[in-house]
Amino acid sequence: MAASASLLKSSPVLDKSELLKGQALRQPSAVSVVRCQPVSSSSLTVRASSYADELVKTAKTVASPGRGILAMDESNATCGKRLASIGLENTEANRQAYRTLLVTAPGLGQYISGAILFEETLYQSTVDGKKIVDILVEQNIVPGIKVDKGLVPLAGSNNESWCQGLDGLASRSAAYYQQGARFAKWRTVVSIPNGPSALAVKEAAWGLARYAAISQDNGLVPIVEPEILLDGEHGIERTFEVSLKVWAEVFFYLAENNVLFEGILLKPSMVTPGAECKDKATPEQVADYTLRLLKRRIPPAVPGIMFLSGGQSEVEATLNLNAMNQAPNPWHVSFSYARALQNTCLKTWGGRPENVKAAQETLLIRAQANSLAQLGKYTGEGESEEAKKGMFVKGYVY
Repeated sequence: MAASASLLKSSPVLDKSELLKGQALRQPSAVSVVRCQPVSSSSLTVRASSYADELVKTAKTVASPGRGILAMDESNATCGKRLASIGLENTEANRQAYRTLLVTAPGLGQYISGAILFEETLYQSTVDGKKIVDILVEQNIVPGIKVDKGLVPLAGSNNESWCQGLDGLASRSAAYYQQGARFAKWRTVVSIPNGPSALAVKEAAWGLARYAAISQDNGLVPIVEPEILLDGEHGIERTFEVSLKVWAEVFFYLAENNVLFEGILLKPSMVTPGAECKDKATPEQVADYTLRLLKRRIPPAVPGIMFLSGGQSEVEATLNLNAMNQAPNPWHVSFSYARALQNTCLKTWGGRPENVKAAQETLLIRAQANSLAQLGKYTGEGESEEAKKGMFVKGYVY
């Protein structure tokens, strides 16, 4: 049962007189009374983190109107690939320079509510010597941290993978909290061309649930991210079918692990056709299928749905998000984008100090576009050709 102890304490069991208060009910002359035995405390346990109130507050802050998440948690190896694309060496100094550019963009906090960091970045300072965590807090951006240890082959599956990182997660999470992180991210993946097998789906769901429970115990709001990969030739109906199965398993195991739903955020894939499918979907179709998925599987208690872009172009990711916000829904439907926020920014910078200001302006343009999309007010006018280029990479790894 996913509920905080404080919530339960504030809802005492009413006795019969209170239940009937104000109701003019006529009792029949013969009443058969059924006495229910109270449930023993040992058979019903509700675990709630001592951080419950803070978790709910953090989740609501990240899921605030017109804002979303900047995912800048690329591993050092992946960051190296990004830097190589503009001709830079993968050194800590170059990674530091790029991350400094991102977090010091003036007014970024107007559109960005949270930033996911790689461990190096959580402990890193800017080129001017200020802690990156402190810069984010000054910008009214909640610092987050990637805590998984990456994907490895899942023995006994159809060439699928599982996400490692539960060993030592509690102590690492406690240290990350001390360093200023207030939410966490764990990415696992499901491949449609490879099945997905029941084993892979169950492993993904169980791993996410254990991570979420451990995160909450240590004060971090868990972002729950079972990414359904874009790889494949399948149509949108198949993605929808697999998504329903995956999210059913995820929420079953989150409940089994007593995770507080009000203190989590989700980072799902949008429901789209496979990247190699001949039939492309319009933003309206993506929105229709994705919202149907949310309504069938996601409890309204969950405060924020922060979609990943998964290799969509910058404009495509923004258009699809905007289409999902054309009607009210119970959640804050927003974004947690990496490449779909950074791509044009990185190319504009090119590793040159004189381009920092222009690159930051490009980042702010993308962040503002997605802010408008979160509010359902994005029009797509004036977008560059670069922003329209797809970024799908087959078999993409972080």
